[in-house]
Amino acid sequence: MIRTTIATAALAALALATPAAAETAMPFALDWKFEGPAAPYFVAVDKGHFEAEGLTVEVSEGAGSLDAIPKVATGAFPVGFADINSLMKFLDQNPGAPVTAVMMVYDKPPFSVVGRKSLGIAAPADLEGKVLGAPPPDGAWAQFPIFAAETGLDMAAITVEPVGFPTREPMLAEGKVAAVTGFSFSSTLNLIRLGVPEDDISVLLMADHGVALYGNAVIVNTDFAEANPEAVTGFIRAVARGWQDSIADPDMAIEALVERNPAADPALEKRRLEMAVEANVLTDWVKANGMGGIDETRMATAIEQTKSVYEFVNAPDAELYFTSEYLPTDGSLTLE
Repeated sequence: MIRTTIATAALAALALATPAAAETAMPFALDWKFEGPAAPYFVAVDKGHFEAEGLTVEVSEGAGSLDAIPKVATGAFPVGFADINSLMKFLDQNPGAPVTAVMMVYDKPPFSVVGRKSLGIAAPADLEGKVLGAPPPDGAWAQFPIFAAETGLDMAAITVEPVGFPTREPMLAEGKVAAVTGFSFSSTLNLIRLGVPEDDISVLLMADHGVALYGNAVIVNTDFAEANPEAVTGFIRAVARGWQDSIADPDMAIEALVERNPAADPALEKRRLEMAVEANVLTDWVKANGMGGIDETRMATAIEQTKSVYEFVNAPDAELYFTSEYLPTDGSLTLE
């Protein structure tokens, strides 16, 4: 069980001690490095969207899809960005931990197996008899058993090589593994940057092979949210505006990113952002329903798929993993 008493008390005290007119500090823990898909959050900072909601937001890098969950659950950060499927397992293993998702961002998750055609990877079945590189904390690797079940793969026929995030794509570029698990936009463009010909890269998006899961969402410390509901709604609205601005002007968005990560390749990160928008964020469902929410039927299917590869200690409950109560209802979540 995650112990949250001190953190919860601190958050409550902060909320009580802050004058109504003062800005609310909401440091935001990302899942990964400052790459293209992180640009909308910097746009929201630079364009004053958070400030307009009475919020002061500092964005911090993460170290993987699981990284932000304990940070938010313990109260170290009031909000974060994390894989909702990993959140399900975390809450099952830490019942009562004060964390839940409040805004779906990756309506179609970027979980993928990325391989090289020259190494024999063009379809899921090609993974059998090959070496697959997988970072243990990787969100895509966590869902690989569902992908394997949906595609009829024999996992015993695949040699899994645990790799670190920094060595994942270099190992594939060097031919030390035939494929890796990862986010489609990250692994693909990292390989291109390493000199792998684009026509040699095969991307097996798990969502295209029967995996009904959702992807990354904005998560919140529920104690903080209960004490500061308007701040959470304002945060969501500002994030949506950051994505709207970034979709309308990706060059501007990448400028905001490069200010925080001067070593970034602007052209590559722009493409990474656009890949994320096209494949993961601006889906047909989001175009029809707006950003941030979920489809309850699909979520039920996602839970059933998770049950097929993960043994829940406690009965799974979608209401523990996602709440729509903080989503703004003023039309600000529209994406097009």
